[in-house]
Amino acid sequence: MSSVTLTDKPHAVCIPYPAQSHIKAMMKLAKLLHHKGFHITFVNSEFNHKRFLKSRGPNSLDGLPDFQFKTIPDGLPPSEADTTQHLPSLCQSTRKNCMAPFCELVSKLNHTASDQNIRPPVTCIVSDGFMTFTIDAAEELGIPVVLFWTLSACGFMGFYQLHILKEKGLTPLKDVSYLTNGYLDRTIDWIPVMKHIRLKDLPSFLRTTDPNDLVLNFTMEAAERASKAAANILHTFDALEQDVLDTLSSILPFVYSIGPLQLLLNQISEQEHSNSIGYNLWKEETECLQWLDPMEPNSVVYVNFGSVAVMTPQQLIELGWGLANSNYYFLWIIRPDLVVGNSAILPPEFLAETKERGLIASWCPQELVLNHPSVGGFLTHSGWNSTMESLSAGVPMICLPFLADQQTNCRYACTEWEIGLEIDNDVKREQVEKLVKELMEGEQGKNLKNKAMEWKKMAEEATCPDGSSCLNWINLVNKLKPSRLYT
Repeated sequence: MSSVTLTDKPHAVCIPYPAQSHIKAMMKLAKLLHHKGFHITFVNSEFNHKRFLKSRGPNSLDGLPDFQFKTIPDGLPPSEADTTQHLPSLCQSTRKNCMAPFCELVSKLNHTASDQNIRPPVTCIVSDGFMTFTIDAAEELGIPVVLFWTLSACGFMGFYQLHILKEKGLTPLKDVSYLTNGYLDRTIDWIPVMKHIRLKDLPSFLRTTDPNDLVLNFTMEAAERASKAAANILHTFDALEQDVLDTLSSILPFVYSIGPLQLLLNQISEQEHSNSIGYNLWKEETECLQWLDPMEPNSVVYVNFGSVAVMTPQQLIELGWGLANSNYYFLWIIRPDLVVGNSAILPPEFLAETKERGLIASWCPQELVLNHPSVGGFLTHSGWNSTMESLSAGVPMICLPFLADQQTNCRYACTEWEIGLEIDNDVKREQVEKLVKELMEGEQGKNLKNKAMEWKKMAEEATCPDGSSCLNWINLVNKLKPSRLYT
């Protein structure tokens, strides 16, 4: 490649928030940019870089000549290699400790680019919206930053309202009794295009009694700083959240709704070399796909609560017996760190009861599972990646939200998009059994399935060559060209 061509090639430094779902979404965006001719530098934390090498092999992050991986420290002390890091500590540490090493890395990339002509200089930073330090880093480096929110538009709108909730005295809570006395059922009607939303449907971080709560203040600050970016990307599509997207476009600069990302990636040739770069911090147990193969269509319940949510031993047992009593086949993903302070151990009698119709694995290729014809329902934590993947596959859900934007996603899935049933966080086996049966064989379950298939079709239309997400993607790529980023 000539030096002129190399110099003209755009170079995006992509930095996700250091958690599984954020990394996965950012990796997909980076692959799409790579396909459009961008040189990619993907920046993981040192901790997660080691986890990738452990789960995917020592050469899994060797990258390509124009898709390389770099690391920065997250500032936290060493911890267990296969567990998600403590969220409040991670938020505080990334905000305080990551800017200096990140600036040093980008400066080094530019220095070696000019000295050795081995890569183009960095033309933009594509940062997870929750890596708040990148706004200041971009200003110091003189490089534009685009924020990528791995959220629904309604989820982002919930985070964007946190400072108003605090100003109105609705958060922090006055005392812990407000968690259970009905206060969170209060409806608020002043959030644009989120009528009849309840406090309990907004990001869970408002449920604190501490005015100095680290995560509340961190997420509040992140959403407020979105206006300082050159552009904001949301992982959604217009037909799903048009009203909320229109409102966000009126208050933030250059909002691009681009999703589902996987459906855009599906249109890239199988020969694309970056397809070999994986996403998962845990080793995938692909044997579960062979287990699904002989099953009848729509006969299996898939259960996965994501990479961050944790539950009590009691919740685990109640979920297990609810699944067992439903008499349906199930594939249940139980991470090693799913249960608070304990290994996730199910009673021997449960394992004996379900050995012929249940499979438990520690991690799996979720999108392949959701698109398997035997999967008829998804018991989920309502994380946004999982919600989009389920919707893209036309699979209805039972929603058990735990934290962050999951409550908002659950609310919209169950009431606005009509693709889910909500389960109470105080899990009881009788309710689990009832909802599984309703989802898999009831009249309401059939309606949810039909609606999920309608949304699947609309998601596919959005990612067609003339669809909204595809057109937004083209506009974003044009925006990211060096000559356009400063306008």
